[in-house]
Amino acid sequence: MYGPLKPLETYTLLKTIEAVTIQGNEDRDVYEFEQSRGETHPILTYMLQELGEEPVQWLRSLPKTTVVAEEIFACHGIPSNDLVYLLEDVSSGFPSVRDDTAILDYLEGISYPVILCGHSHIARVVQLSSGQVVINPGSVGVPAYDDDVPNYHAMQNYSPLASYAVLEKQNGVWQVELSKIPYDVHLAVEQAQHQDREDWADWIKTGRVAAA
Repeated sequence: MYGPLKPLETYTLLKTIEAVTIQGNEDRDVYEFEQSRGETHPILTYMLQELGEEPVQWLRSLPKTTVVAEEIFACHGIPSNDLVYLLEDVSSGFPSVRDDTAILDYLEGISYPVILCGHSHIARVVQLSSGQVVINPGSVGVPAYDDDVPNYHAMQNYSPLASYAVLEKQNGVWQVELSKIPYDVHLAVEQAQHQDREDWADWIKTGRVAAA
């Protein structure tokens, strides 16, 4: 829901489809900013004006992790921190997949056979030595961005296509399908530009970070 792309409409859609939803770092940013109001942040100010109280309280109420179908553990970053990438090391400024041991350490002993994570916006399927599979479905609408935490880095998919994953259990085995589909990118670009966010407009349009 975070950003200049019609947050209230996003909230309304999420409520109608009865999705299992967890909280991410930018959801937390919204309600923490609502509490403090101690700084100038155009995007967060816009979001609070658009959303109103009920959606903000809904964001606050979302769990940070959850378990689906008794076998799928979902978290945003790592189980204990929504700002840490589970699969990617970004110390070089660009993402590289962590080694097996590092990912298992970040899972903190969680033993569910399927792990769902997000945060990086990069679709990946990583098989671990434990037999677990870690899936990041990617991002529906923000295929690139840059960030200064924990150091400056750029996350890029090099395409504006929306990304999602489908999991299906067949004969006792979870199968994963990663999908990339086109949508009307121009509407999203125009919305970002309407909020004077040319950086978001470029990310959405190209899947690239211009400075990277």
